[in-house]
Amino acid sequence: MDGMTGAVVFQREQRVRFGHCDPAGIVFYPRYFEMLNELVEDWFAQGLGQPFEQLIAERGLGMPTAQLDTRFKRISRHGDRLQQRIRLQRVGGSSITLAVAFDGDDGTRVEFGQVLVCTSLDTHRPHALPDALRAALQRAQEMTP
Repeated sequence: MDGMTGAVVFQREQRVRFGHCDPAGIVFYPRYFEMLNELVEDWFAQGLGQPFEQLIAERGLGMPTAQLDTRFKRISRHGDRLQQRIRLQRVGGSSITLAVAFDGDDGTRVEFGQVLVCTSLDTHRPHALPDALRAALQRAQEMTP
């Protein structure tokens, strides 16, 4: 995860809310995973034009996480603003590999290495990435500097 490669294909700012924090006033670590899932879902909808609800309801496909490596580097507190960035590292036949960082004003707070696998909701087996999704991923890679 250190030295994440690949250009940023999607980014946004996330404000740390009261509900993200534990009684000590810092982000309770499972909330980072919820933030990650929301970020990826927004990337699919806003960045790729391939909302999860279309993949699920119209195509019968899911994009579950098959692997998730996490490194917690610094704490985040209520009111902090996190710059969330997705780097697309690999597009396979049925999977995509991402490097994600949540950065604060003092550096990286948490890093994720994530593998998403396209699966059939009927069989729960890997399924080839749909052509429209593959094309959107390719456009995202080409549009990054």
